[in-house]
Amino acid sequence: MMGYGAGLGFGLGGWLGMIGFVLLVIGVVALIAWLIARVAPADQTTPARTSGQDAVEVLRLRFARGEITADEYLAAKQTLEPDR
Repeated sequence: MMGYGAGLGFGLGGWLGMIGFVLLVIGVVALIAWLIARVAPADQTTPARTSGQDAVEVLRLRFARGEITADEYLAAKQTLEPDR
């Protein structure tokens, strides 16, 4: 008999190598997904993504997209800017 190892063809090193390769592939896929999430443009309809805009600008955008009526826009604007 001319084989080495436990008779499975690869021995312990082969199994550890295979597990290591699978972990490497999972890590690369997770890294790519994370990079895509960081680079992808922010969805402006999500309140958590509008940190750089003030409330009146968000209100204007919603009115421009037709998400709210003119009455809703004016009432919300008056609530946000009572002194103007």
